[in-house]
Amino acid sequence: MSAPSGVPVPSAPPSYEETIGINVSYPHAYPVPEHGQKPDGKGMNPPPYMGQPAPVNNPVTVQTVYVQQPVVFYDRPVQMCCPSCNQMIMTHLSYDSGALTWLSCGGLCLLGCIVGCCLIPFCIDALKDVDHSCPKCGALIGSYKRL
Repeated sequence: MSAPSGVPVPSAPPSYEETIGINVSYPHAYPVPEHGQKPDGKGMNPPPYMGQPAPVNNPVTVQTVYVQQPVVFYDRPVQMCCPSCNQMIMTHLSYDSGALTWLSCGGLCLLGCIVGCCLIPFCIDALKDVDHSCPKCGALIGSYKRL
């Protein structure tokens, strides 16, 4: 079938570049180095930035926060900063009768040590609870419970 006379036959549709108006005669998407320039990019200026304007340098305030790790108390002195007087100290230990001391006393009573031997756990620091205090200001800092 042939086209009716007087009506032009359409050609191929236009290319993408022709449709959006890009210069199709320029073969390279990036600038080509001129004669005397090195092709490694040195000496070439990048295309101007067409986006948002450069941000204004505002001064930044930096605040340093020191977070003290929680101190775990045992039956030994601990070197730390006293939360009451803010001095570096080695804690002072004091021993108080606690649950383990009383259970040991009751156990010895059940075994027949009624005469006075059941009171031996009250003389042994290894069976007592430990209180940690500041030697400078006397504040109670923490405790270690055996049970």
